[in-house]
Amino acid sequence: MESKKIAIVGAGFSGMTAALDLIKDGYEVTIFEGTGGPGGLAAGFKEPGWEWSVENFYHHWFTSDAHMFRLFKELGVEKKVLVRHPTTVMYYKEKFYPFDSILSALLYPGLGFGLNKIRFGLVGVYMRLTKNWKPMEKTTVYAWMCKWAGEKVYREMWEPMVIGKFSERYARVVNMAWMWARFHVRSTKLVTYEGGFQAFADDFARILVEKGVNIRYNSPVEQITSAAGHRVCLKVNGQEQTFDRVLVTLSPAQMAKMAPQLPQEYLQGLLALKSLGAVVLVISLKHQLSREGYYWFNLPKSAGFPFLALVEHTNFQPAEKFGGEHLIYCGDYLSTNHEYFSMNAEELLQKFMPSFTRINPDFKPKWVNRVWLKKATYAQPVPLVNHSRNIPAIKTPLEGLYFASMSQVYPYDRGTNFAVGIAHEASDLIKASF
Repeated sequence: MESKKIAIVGAGFSGMTAALDLIKDGYEVTIFEGTGGPGGLAAGFKEPGWEWSVENFYHHWFTSDAHMFRLFKELGVEKKVLVRHPTTVMYYKEKFYPFDSILSALLYPGLGFGLNKIRFGLVGVYMRLTKNWKPMEKTTVYAWMCKWAGEKVYREMWEPMVIGKFSERYARVVNMAWMWARFHVRSTKLVTYEGGFQAFADDFARILVEKGVNIRYNSPVEQITSAAGHRVCLKVNGQEQTFDRVLVTLSPAQMAKMAPQLPQEYLQGLLALKSLGAVVLVISLKHQLSREGYYWFNLPKSAGFPFLALVEHTNFQPAEKFGGEHLIYCGDYLSTNHEYFSMNAEELLQKFMPSFTRINPDFKPKWVNRVWLKKATYAQPVPLVNHSRNIPAIKTPLEGLYFASMSQVYPYDRGTNFAVGIAHEASDLIKASF
């Protein structure tokens, strides 16, 4: 019997995971990737003289990322998985305080040492223990936190993060289930891969090819339409090819654009989903920026910082892996009409550099070696109240066409662990359809 032909659009972690699931069961799998390599939003770059790559958009895993750890085992790459415990800090009155353990939370001065800290602690324990997130999607982070943790706790601890993640526009309307997921599944220990995320993506792609998957790079899919015999037709680089099933792992907007035959209701649902883009400036410095060796700085925009987070990557991975250069990320989630999307690397560097002296007063502009600017128009889905009603079905109404993206991992936040999880769901549905 002739094997069924499956096309997967996108060689990110979702696309490659689905390909692995399907090739194991004897399907003929082709991945179409629009760029020149694998990895998707987790891809990275490597400069001459570097042993490791660095991600375009800062990434790490958590030790609680069960989907990823199962994948590492299946691929036989566990020995390349590295666990670290870098320090995350919170800002309070021009100082930074570690905030990645129970003890450090107790010592953080922003809430005092009375009722507010007790309420903060109780809410945290409840979020970690409860599995009942459904009622929480009926209300907002703002309303729930103000009721149970108190307005001071919300404004001091959570509002800066929510505004940073979702902007002033969406901060008050994001639902509480999203916050529950952050509490419930994240660990303080972080995980990376020997050589960086791009090294993992390259290893993953190599293993897939060895197993018989055909990966076609620089092959953006232009259109998806129905074909005779309940099949699906892809138009790639002007050429049409027909498959038994097609899985798209790109953004909702890209899906809507390439599959205009989808019923209007499904298309409207895709286009109605809210999301933000990301702008990240990667900066190489001659010296370490954080004298204390801090990794992740949570920065409130209300205090005048022009970005959501500063991440000193070389306080997570040794600078020696990057030719002795000290690498920092300055990142933000923004609407695509924000001015940062129209600014170049030098303009953003000039805007961001004054903040570096607040982290290290000794910083001088001459510390900067070089910069790289990375932008993505789709980086952070925005979950509104009762968001589960808006999640697109993986199996679309167009026969043979499936869709799996980070817009569907709700209530969990976007991330490669959940990209792998939804890929398993999609591949199971595809296999069950025959």
